[in-house]
Amino acid sequence: MADTRRRVKVYTLNEDRQWDDRGTGHVSSSYVERLKGMSLLVRAESDGSLLLESKINSNTAYQKQQDTLIVWSEAENYDLALSFQEKAGCDEIWEKICQVQGKDPSVDITQDLVDESEEERFDDMSSPGLELPPCELSRLEELAELVATSLPSPLRREKLALALENEGYIKKLLELFHVCEDLENVEGLHHLYEIIKGIFLLNRTALFEVMFSEECIMDVIGCLEYDPSLSLPRKHREFLTKTAKFKEVIPISDPELKQKIHQTYRVQYIQDMVLPTPSVFEENMLSTLHSFIFFNKVEIVGMLQEDEKFLTELFAQLTDDATDDDKRQELVNFLKEFCAFSQTLQPQNRDSFFKTLSNMGILPALEVILGMDDIQVRSAATDIFSYLVEYNPSMVREFVMQEAQQNDDDILLINLIIEHMICDPDPELGGAVQLMGLLRTLVDPENMLATANKTEKTEFLSFFYKHCMHVLTAPLLANTTEEKPSKGEPSPYNDDFQTAQLLALILELLTFCVEHHTYHIKNYIINKDILRRVLVLMSSKHAFVALCALRFMRKIIGLKDEFYNRYIMKAFLFEAVVKAFLNNGSRYNLLNSAIIEMFEFIRVEDIKSLTAHVIENYWKALEDVDYVQTFKGLKLRYEQQRERQDNPKLDSMRSILRNNRYRRDARTLEEEEEMWFNTDEDEMEDGEPGLLPADKSKNDDEIMDHFGKFMERKKLKDGDEKEVLTKSTLTGRQSPSFKLSFSSTSSGSSKSSLTSQSASSNSPGSPGSPGSPGSPGTTAKSTPHMAAITTKGGLIGLVDYPDDDEEEEEEEEDSDEKEQSPPLTKKARLGS
Repeated sequence: MADTRRRVKVYTLNEDRQWDDRGTGHVSSSYVERLKGMSLLVRAESDGSLLLESKINSNTAYQKQQDTLIVWSEAENYDLALSFQEKAGCDEIWEKICQVQGKDPSVDITQDLVDESEEERFDDMSSPGLELPPCELSRLEELAELVATSLPSPLRREKLALALENEGYIKKLLELFHVCEDLENVEGLHHLYEIIKGIFLLNRTALFEVMFSEECIMDVIGCLEYDPSLSLPRKHREFLTKTAKFKEVIPISDPELKQKIHQTYRVQYIQDMVLPTPSVFEENMLSTLHSFIFFNKVEIVGMLQEDEKFLTELFAQLTDDATDDDKRQELVNFLKEFCAFSQTLQPQNRDSFFKTLSNMGILPALEVILGMDDIQVRSAATDIFSYLVEYNPSMVREFVMQEAQQNDDDILLINLIIEHMICDPDPELGGAVQLMGLLRTLVDPENMLATANKTEKTEFLSFFYKHCMHVLTAPLLANTTEEKPSKGEPSPYNDDFQTAQLLALILELLTFCVEHHTYHIKNYIINKDILRRVLVLMSSKHAFVALCALRFMRKIIGLKDEFYNRYIMKAFLFEAVVKAFLNNGSRYNLLNSAIIEMFEFIRVEDIKSLTAHVIENYWKALEDVDYVQTFKGLKLRYEQQRERQDNPKLDSMRSILRNNRYRRDARTLEEEEEMWFNTDEDEMEDGEPGLLPADKSKNDDEIMDHFGKFMERKKLKDGDEKEVLTKSTLTGRQSPSFKLSFSSTSSGSSKSSLTSQSASSNSPGSPGSPGSPGSPGTTAKSTPHMAAITTKGGLIGLVDYPDDDEEEEEEEEDSDEKEQSPPLTKKARLGS
C-alpha cells in the first residue's frame, strides 16, 4: 500500500473562481524525459491513471499554505492545488520544489511576485504615453486587441483613456462606423462593438461626455447594436427614434433642460438595455456611468424646481375639472417620476424640493386626484403621497388638521386614503398594505413634534379619533355583528379571504394604537365596545385573523390597566377565547400556544382581578388541562388571594413572622407588595374617574347584591333541570356559566362540543369551588364538573415554568401558618 504521507487531492480553479476536485491519488517527483525536467506526478489511487503531470519550472511561483497545501499557476488563468493528507508529505514535496528552484525550504513562496503596478511604473518611465494605431478600417482589429489587453491593468487603462481624449479618437471611430455600415462590413462592425464596449469599461467621465453628446450618442448606440455573439443586429436606434416618444405634458421652454432630459433617457436606456449584463469583474468598471445618470437627474430636478411657471401650470391643470382623463394621467405620472428623481437629492436640497411642492399645493391636488374614478391615476397619486409621508409626515398632518376645519369628514385626505385601502380591488391587497403602512407612519407618536406652544401628538390624535377612526373601523364593525348563526348556517360575517386580509390589516393598526396612543384608544375601545366585536373573529375559519384578534386582546391585557380589566370582566370577554381554546381541541398549534401564553402572562404578572374572573367563571372548562401548569397555577394564585382576603389578620401576622426571620428575599417582598396593593386598590378605584357612565353608577355593594340574587335564582333553576341541552349559546352579554363536555369516540380521538349538563351531581364542597364572587351574575360553584380535554396518546408538557417551583416552595414553607385555610390539592407537574 502506498505511503499515506504522499496521499493528495488535486484541485483546479474554474471560471467561477471555485475549486473543482479532480480526484485523489499519490504524488511523487521524478524526471520526465518528455518535459525535459523534474515534474510532479499524481496517480489516482483507484486505477493508477495519471491525474497530474506538471513540470517544476524555475520561474513559477509556488506557495505553501496551511502546512498541507501547495498552490501554483500552471498557465494563464489555470490555477492548481495539491491538498496533502499529512504535513510530512507536504514538506517532502515542498523540499523537492525548492531544490529545483534553488530556494530555501523554510520560505512559504518560492518566487517574489512582481507587483504589476511596479512593472507598469517601469514601463511608464520608459514610455510616457500609449500610441494608438491610425484610425483606419485595416487597423480596427489591432485597436480592439489593444483595448482588450489594456483593461486588466489600471495604468494601461489610464494611458488608453488619455490617448482617446487627446487625439479626438472617438469621433474618428464613429466616422468609421458610418463607413462600415455603408459598406456592410460586418467584421469591422464587430470590432467597433468590442472597442466601444471597452471604452465604456474605462470608466472615464470625460469620455462619456463626448460619447453622450447630442451629435455622438446615437452613433454610439449604433455601434453597440452589432454584438458578435448575436446572429442579427439589434434595432436600438429604431426604437429610440420611432417607438419611444417624448411627451411634454407641460411645454418646456428651456432648451438646455430639454436636451438634458433626452440625454438622461438615452443613457439610462444604454445602461439597462444596450450594454450586456456586466460580469462580476466588470460591474465596478461601470460606476462612473451610474454616477453620470445620477447627477443628470439631480440637474433636471433642480432646473424644473426653479421654473415656477412650469410648476404653476402643472398643478393648475392637475386640479382643473376641464382636464381630460388621459391628460391628467400623463400629468400625474410626470409628477410621480419627478418625486422619484428627488430621491437623488441631498437632504438639504430635498427639503427645498418638498417645500416648493407644498407651496404649490401638492396636497390639495392629491386630494382632488384621489377622489377620481381612474384606478391608474389614483395608484400614481398614492405613490406620490407615500413620498410625502415618508419624507415629512408632520407636513401632511398639519394639512389634514387645517382642512378638517373647512370640509366634511368624507372628503378629508386621510379618509380618502382609508377608503382606498378598504376598497382595494387587488385580491392580495397589495395597495392596502402600502396605505396601511402610510397610516401607521402618520399616527406614530415617535415622529411627532413637540414645541413650546403645542404638542402635535395631542392635537393630531384628537383629530384622528374624532374624524377618521370611525372610517377605519367601519369594516370591522360591519363584519362582527351580534347575530349568532343557527346550527348549520354560515357565519354571520363575511369570512372570505380578501375580507379576512383587510380585517387583519385593520387589527394590526389598532394593536399599534393600543400600544402607543394610551387614553385616546382606551376611550374608543371601551365606549364603542370594540374588543367584544374583535373577539367575534376568534371563530373565523382563517387562523391568521383569529390570531390577530387574540394579539389585539393580548396587547390590551399586557398594559395591566384596570380600566381595561374591568371592561373585560364586565362583558365576559374571555368567553370567546376559552371557546376558541376548547374548539381547538388537542391540536398543538400557534393558536393553542398564544392562548396559553396570554393566561400565563396573567399568572406570572399576578393580575388579581383577571385571575379571579377567569377562575370563578371558566375553571370548570380549564381545570383538566394538565399538559401545561398555567391553569393550575392560576387556580393557586386565586386561592392564595382568597386566603388573604378571608384572613387579613392572619396575612398580616404572616408578614410580621416573615420579617422576624431576617430573610427578605424576592418572594417576601412580592407578597408584601401584593398586600399593600390589595388594601389600597379598592380605595383608589372608588375615586378614579370612570370612562363609561355605567361604571360610575355601579359600586362593589351593588355587584355583590346582584351576584347574591343571581345565585339564588341559579340554584332554583339548577334544581329543576332534568335533561342535557345539546348546545350552549355563548354571547358576550350573558352569564358565561356554560357547561362544556368532551366525548371521546371509540378510536380515541377527541371531539369537543359545547353542552349544558345538570348540576345536581356537583356537591357544594367540591374542590375548586370559589368562595367569593368576582363578577356580577357569575359563579363557578353552579358550573358542573366536566371531563377534561382528552387527547390521542396524551399531550407532552410543553412548557416548564420556573415560577411554579417558587410557588410550591412558598406553599410548603407557610403550611404551618395556614390555620383556617383549607388544604390545597397539589397536582403533578409535567416537564419539571
